Amino acid sequence: MAGISLEDTFKTEKWLFHVDGSSTIQGSGVGIVITSPQGENLEFAIKFGFKASNNEAEYEALIIGMKMAHEAGARHLIAYSDSQLIVKQVEGTYKAKEKNMIQYLQQIAELKTSFDCFQLIQIPRE
Repeated sequence: MAGISLEDTFKTEKWLFHVDGSSTIQGSGVGIVITSPQGENLEFAIKFGFKASNNEAEYEALIIGMKMAHEAGARHLIAYSDSQLIVKQVEGTYKAKEKNMIQYLQQIAELKTSFDCFQLIQIPRE
């Protein structure tokens, strides 16, 4: 009987999600699309009841998406974001200096432990 590798499990059970945060004069919010291993899409648009910078909105989008994916049963998650700053801070390439960014990073580090595998990938801005 052939064994199943972690890589094989990740390929068959991976969940994907795309996040985008936005901050304008009219307000801020996030767009999230979560894709199950079966290809089903869950789409969300959330408007914040508070002011947020663009970077804060991007972090909020990532955190909300991770929580939603976990609640949906995801154990293997690949997240896509167009924010170079967020991706580089999460992977540790860039250092967060502002207190609120450090707090966001701490939340994400804690949420990452909810998954067997987690990967964050930067995609081009559209």
